[in-house]
Amino acid sequence: MKYVRFKNTENEIRYGVVEGEQIRLLNGTFLDSNSKLTDIWLPLDGVTLLAPTEPSKVVCVGLNYALHIKEMNHSLPEDPVIFLKAPTCVIGPEEDIIYPKISQQVDYEAELAVIIGSTIKGGTEAEAAKAILGYSCANDVTARDLQKKDGQWTRGKSFDTFCPIGPWVVTDIDPSQLDIQLLLNGAVKQSSNTQYFINSVPKLVSFISQVMTLLPGDVVLTGTPEGVGPMQPGDGVIVKIQAIGELHNTLK
Repeated sequence: MKYVRFKNTENEIRYGVVEGEQIRLLNGTFLDSNSKLTDIWLPLDGVTLLAPTEPSKVVCVGLNYALHIKEMNHSLPEDPVIFLKAPTCVIGPEEDIIYPKISQQVDYEAELAVIIGSTIKGGTEAEAAKAILGYSCANDVTARDLQKKDGQWTRGKSFDTFCPIGPWVVTDIDPSQLDIQLLLNGAVKQSSNTQYFINSVPKLVSFISQVMTLLPGDVVLTGTPEGVGPMQPGDGVIVKIQAIGELHNTLK
């Protein structure tokens, strides 16, 4: 299934399932197991796609690819390194990323996003796998100069618009072997595969659930591969993940 959250021509927020170039409307959110498919169809190009969910939190994993650890001059962590991005930084496809006036370096970071479908607290890896609804593309936009200056990552990671997610949530795919790329103005800057994760998706979700309760709609970002770098105002950035699709945004 390919779930979307969108705004229709009446400016109403709705949910549906993408089939080809059309959306079949749901009578509720896809996070509600009681929601049913309706007989109403809308053209995909006639709506505005939004970030798939409105998460209570975005939990991010740092340093989950060995080559990225090397390029950032970090050592391999004993446990997964987690941090939070403010939920107010979430935006959807085609929305603008805003360059903060107080930063001198804003970087892209292509990431696989995990969308939580059911509440999980203190879960095993098997329970974590069952709690996952599906996957999406994400860009963990980072004010790199402020991240380095602060020594912790909250400010550099949490500016409004710093977490594009989309274009939809894809279920029933194996997250362990997906090609992932980032294109900046059409040029490939990051290119890797999730097979190079240090920690698997179920392990990450289980680990995080030992710390905090994950709720339906919450997002887990699974780390970025090597090749991170700066963007400039006017740049177009695309996160492309196999079996999911492409997330397009522009830095303004």
